[in-house]
Amino acid sequence: MAETSILVVDDEQEIADLVEIYLVSDGYKVFKANNAQEGLEILEKEDIQLCLLDIMMPGMNGLEMCKKIRETNNIPIIMLSAKSTDLDKILGLGTGADDYVVKPFNPLELTARVKSQLRRYTQFNPNSTVHETVKNEISIRGLTINKDNHKVTVYGEEVKLTPIEFDILYLLASNPGKVFSTDEIFEKVWNEKVYEANNTVMVHIRRLRGKMKEDERQDKIITTVWGVGYKIEK
Repeated sequence: MAETSILVVDDEQEIADLVEIYLVSDGYKVFKANNAQEGLEILEKEDIQLCLLDIMMPGMNGLEMCKKIRETNNIPIIMLSAKSTDLDKILGLGTGADDYVVKPFNPLELTARVKSQLRRYTQFNPNSTVHETVKNEISIRGLTINKDNHKVTVYGEEVKLTPIEFDILYLLASNPGKVFSTDEIFEKVWNEKVYEANNTVMVHIRRLRGKMKEDERQDKIITTVWGVGYKIEK
């Protein structure tokens, strides 16, 4: 099996070195960069499966780098930041990140989140594992979503989604008419219990709707049930 490569971009050398120790001990290959430009150059040259990205860096910051990566790449991105407010998390997730970890963090929690995102990415990338041929395609309200090849089309136009966005959409589409609260979506997609209120799901739904061009249609695919959650009508 090919070695899984992870890029760590952080201008704090001590943190980058600590993260490397834990990731290498779990069998990952680690590339390190102390600024965004160096990190982007590594991404161009190497086959990277996940990026750990510090937000506060001199020059191009982590949010700008995340946007740059998302122009061409759907690999999982986990943001690292000393800021912990909801606004900071929304900004990080809104630029295309899949997860957000606050410094100082427990290295074991970080590696657990890395493994979770890599599992999702492996399932999302049909070339990374061998799949059985089964019909896992759903067509509903102009949306077609295929779980085998992770192809999504909206009214005939293909939409490129990150693994998290795909899992949220597939959850809703495979349960037509059922309303899911943000907590339920979080627990089913992230496989974690919700211990405090957060806006993670809402940010991903907003980004998902943008890619699906929901604002251009009166007949929305994803319906908001105010005060309750989200659903896709039958």
